[in-house]
Amino acid sequence: MSLTLDAQDSQPEDPARMSSSAPAPGRVPPVFARPYGFGMWLFVTGIVGALASFLLLYERVRLWNDPGHVTSCDVNPWVSCGEVMQSWQAATFGFPNIFLGVVGFPLLIGVAVTLWAAKGPLPAWYYLGLQGGATFAFGFSIWLWYSAVFSIGVLCPYCMIAWAAVIPLFVVTTTRNLIHGVLPASEAVRRVARDWWWVAVVVLFLMVIGSILLNFTEAVTYAF
Repeated sequence: MSLTLDAQDSQPEDPARMSSSAPAPGRVPPVFARPYGFGMWLFVTGIVGALASFLLLYERVRLWNDPGHVTSCDVNPWVSCGEVMQSWQAATFGFPNIFLGVVGFPLLIGVAVTLWAAKGPLPAWYYLGLQGGATFAFGFSIWLWYSAVFSIGVLCPYCMIAWAAVIPLFVVTTTRNLIHGVLPASEAVRRVARDWWWVAVVVLFLMVIGSILLNFTEAVTYAF
């Protein structure tokens, strides 16, 4: 990447609307916080999440057509997409949650393509909208994880793939917006986010894995 492009990438989006703590001109942000790197992160997340969502949609349609259908992810009494789909949590807003993923993850791919086509930073409101979507997805995923582990007592493999995609999406998007001043924060907060974002991702994954191991001990024993 050229010095000119690096310098361009280091500028805050829509300076008139950024906080005074935005990165100083010429300071090059990490790769994932630059337009191309951030777009690549969104693109990969969108691909992974979309594949999981469309697999879920396929199985959901099969169940609508045949209530006796056994989904491809029905592994045992503790791991079953079909069982989770029958719960009320699977249609939290009055329609299958699957549709949120079917629409949301391809939209991320569109955002990634937009970043690449623009070849530079977009207005702050664009990233704020993305932040809002990522925050909603993260919060909703936490609730679905809690419901599956502590309420339903059954895990959905394809759902867990979507959760796995949302966790780094939220952390990286938030870190990127902190670095560029889209989200106001002190220099100390931005420095911590820049240097330790990956720790947040690891900790969140460990929390999810730990909760599953602790609450599905019988399933783990059964698997081995």
